Amino acid sequence: MFHDPVDVIPSVGDKTKEQLELLDITKVGDLLFHFPFRYDFFELKPINEIQHDETATIQGQVVSEPNVSYFGRKKSRLTCTLQVGVVAIKAVFFNQAFLKDRIKKGETITVTGKWDMHRLQITVQQLQPKSFNEDQTIQPIYHSKGNLTTKQIKKLVSYALKSSLEEVEEMLPEKYLIEYKLPSRRQAIKELHQPSSKTALKHAKRRFIFEELFIFQLKMQWIKSHNRAKSKGSSKVYDKQLVEQFIRSLGFTLTNSQNRVLEEILNDLKQPYRMNRLLQGDVGSGKTIVAAVALYATYLSGQQGALMVPTEILAEQHEESLKELFGDLLNVELLTGSVKGKKRRERLESINNGDVDIVVGTHALIQDDTLFKDLGLVIVDEQHRFGVAQRKTLRDKGLHPDVLFMTATPIPRTLSITTFGDMDVSVIDELPKGRQPIETYWVKENMMDRVRQFMVSEVNNGHQAYVICPLIEESDQLDIQNAVDVYEELQEELPNHINVGLMHGRLNAHEKDEVMRSFAENETQVLVSTTVVEVGVNVPNATLMVIYDAERFGLAQLHQLRGRVGRGYHQSYCILLADPKGDTGKERMRVMTETTDGFTLSEHDLQIRGPGDFFGKKQSGLPEFKVADLVEDYRALEVARRDAVDVLKHNLLENDPEYKQLKVLIESDPKIQERIFD
Repeated sequence: MFHDPVDVIPSVGDKTKEQLELLDITKVGDLLFHFPFRYDFFELKPINEIQHDETATIQGQVVSEPNVSYFGRKKSRLTCTLQVGVVAIKAVFFNQAFLKDRIKKGETITVTGKWDMHRLQITVQQLQPKSFNEDQTIQPIYHSKGNLTTKQIKKLVSYALKSSLEEVEEMLPEKYLIEYKLPSRRQAIKELHQPSSKTALKHAKRRFIFEELFIFQLKMQWIKSHNRAKSKGSSKVYDKQLVEQFIRSLGFTLTNSQNRVLEEILNDLKQPYRMNRLLQGDVGSGKTIVAAVALYATYLSGQQGALMVPTEILAEQHEESLKELFGDLLNVELLTGSVKGKKRRERLESINNGDVDIVVGTHALIQDDTLFKDLGLVIVDEQHRFGVAQRKTLRDKGLHPDVLFMTATPIPRTLSITTFGDMDVSVIDELPKGRQPIETYWVKENMMDRVRQFMVSEVNNGHQAYVICPLIEESDQLDIQNAVDVYEELQEELPNHINVGLMHGRLNAHEKDEVMRSFAENETQVLVSTTVVEVGVNVPNATLMVIYDAERFGLAQLHQLRGRVGRGYHQSYCILLADPKGDTGKERMRVMTETTDGFTLSEHDLQIRGPGDFFGKKQSGLPEFKVADLVEDYRALEVARRDAVDVLKHNLLENDPEYKQLKVLIESDPKIQERIFD
């Protein structure tokens, strides 16, 4: 029966079949895995144990005739008195006048609703069936489509349990069932649909949380293992002492975090397989230095390195800082869309014949006419800005360099394990010594005069300021500040010696570069901008960030914007202008003022927004689980990942018959084929 079409069930006609198909239920067995999305718990408690405003279930004898009063259009209020032990309580039913004929004086009824301990009153949400007893205290609620009801789905699931449950095969080896005290797959399915107790339901959920996360992590580790085995990477041989000598020459000491990450990356470079690593580091944590050391080790091995960034001005800044770091040790060149004509031809020739050791650039690095002599390492900064297809272009050219992706977006460990599970992940989680935490304040619009005075004070002390607005121009729909208005307002109200610049997404690339250059060179002291500066240039002299309508931004974006200041050794400030109406907005402002740690913020953001919204629905690539929750079940995710790594390490999918089902499931997944190298 398990694989039979769903319309073999006697009560399923054409219409019901269509509605079930909308829920991806086409076979009888599919019903077994259409799990309830929540449960209503009806636990009978003594009156004195129920908290005020708690949703409670109460059983009592009706001691007064039900009375209905009408008010407004189609609105009603039904009341009756229940005797519960020695206490008389009032039961109130809003807009349920039809229940009057079902409630009889002298009968015992069970109701669920909100308890008011001060008035000894329950506002009833649900009248339980007359046959209600303690065994019915957990009621599953299912997602449904069309006219399908939870009651109908329950009946269909009940049929499937009787006819098909015995055909369900166990997916997990016995080792995990014993070690984690998990029920069998069949037991867990039955308990999820027809819970016998809260404890049994909890263990059934634990079983499927582990199964879902374990299978997902197995797929991620399988992709990683497969790609590593197939990769045509080359083992880099370099003089370790020269690398250490270069690190000592930097003029500052690397943080423990930077040293740990460097060790991981340098170890990867020595391996015969291709590196596929993500480097996470908060804004200003020193990722560029780590990248420079990795590029230097690649140069010592006799190969070229490339650093790809999203914007021209960022490319120019990286080129400048790398030239400063390396001096005459090696040759660093820039390749962007602005390098044209004879200069471009000469530079391409130098790259092709190996005269250039490190190339810094934008998408120009992956154009057809860019040919390397021996490309050993590609570092992609702000990796989410580049598509998979663009990164794949390097491989299509016949190049198989080690690849290091870098991001300043702090990603919670839970999402990092999930989204980048097929990559190695390194994290820089401390700031360089001497950096002062950015002081963050949340103020209302009526404080704007004081904010402007503070801005003038910072500029008079030789510093600069960013002012961020959500919109470019005025909107009739949204009552929020816009960049053009704020720019004109500040030009008028700030002293004449303060130059104000304007930056937004409608400027072309050349115009943006000019605006940013003017700001970077302190020709402009105050830059009014939209969020296009979120990932951008390094201006150590900027010490003040003012964000209008800050409640309109997520925590991750606010943190990225705040990270534009505090790049030097001067005390920096971030001022959030916001008047949030809802609790979520107020919570964001509170968290922003309490911590400057990006990873702490990202965890808060994950809790507030949920995993689907953290990266954005379309590009997240996050899996959809039936039972597991990435936020709540992060400990199970860690365990599942550890076990999955162990399975691949000991080749259990190939060698142990108990893993046969898992092997078939993984190898038959079409999505896996999209993520493996040819």
